Amino acid sequence: MHLRPLGRTGLSIAPVVFGGNVFGWTADENTSFALLDRFFEAGFNTIDTADVYSRWAPGHQGGESETIIGRWLKRGSVARDKAIIVTKVGSDMGQGKVDLSAKWIEKAVEASLTRLGTDYIDLYLSHWPDAETPYEETLAAFDRLKQAGKIRAIGCSNLDAGQLRAALDAAATAGLPRYDVLQPEYNLYTRDKFEGPLADLCIAEEIGVISYYALAAGFLTGKYRKAQDTEGVARSYRVGSYLDEKGHRVLAALDAVAAETGASLATIAIAWVAARPGITAPIASATSLSQLDAMIAAGSLRLTEAQLQRLNEAGA
Repeated sequence: MHLRPLGRTGLSIAPVVFGGNVFGWTADENTSFALLDRFFEAGFNTIDTADVYSRWAPGHQGGESETIIGRWLKRGSVARDKAIIVTKVGSDMGQGKVDLSAKWIEKAVEASLTRLGTDYIDLYLSHWPDAETPYEETLAAFDRLKQAGKIRAIGCSNLDAGQLRAALDAAATAGLPRYDVLQPEYNLYTRDKFEGPLADLCIAEEIGVISYYALAAGFLTGKYRKAQDTEGVARSYRVGSYLDEKGHRVLAALDAVAAETGASLATIAIAWVAARPGITAPIASATSLSQLDAMIAAGSLRLTEAQLQRLNEAGA
């Protein structure tokens, strides 16, 4: 497996990251263990989660995903130093707001470490912008955690170009560690949240990028072609928003490339993201071994320039 350097973090990751939002939500513990075993056996090495996963599900409090990952790590099928664990802080876990204050971070990291059953987190991300907390306060809290050996690298999620620039400037001025990784939403359908000034900034500053929603909540697998197809689906509210002219145009381009390559639409959609300028690796989720096989195949699929251009034009 060819590993890619994740910005300036010193971490190297495989070209696809497993999205752990499904663990404890749409994938039970036994299924989650089987998926993780297969993923790592195939040579991949990075799991993305967050303290808030899956607080949105009825009866859940958050932390369900981290807990399952921790139990999987405890089994010892993969050595801790061979698994890169990414988790996030700052979402509402009951405090009633986005919170990147030093006080909250210091509390939240201990809870994440306990659930994960580990002494350190490889990559710790601020999950959402917090307009009430200065970047300097958040970065200083992260710096203390790095100094204590509780986290190895830091990054952010869902910042736009102006916010990321401000965070980088604040770090430089205060002599604090900067965000070395960004996690934006990005896929064949949703491109404006990363392409342009934000991608340019990440490339110029050598910031690693692990993008989420590579499959657009499952829409880019091709199994949702009309509104009726989304009925009863866990993320139907998201999938339905893609069923417009652009969405059908993207599916048609994926269908054409699938006919040429023999690969599934999911594999092609993930491979397209992995090939984009500025992207280190896309995040994708699976709830079955067949879905996981499509993710694994994306790690080795090389699309031709003509195929890439066809997909680029469809999703423009």
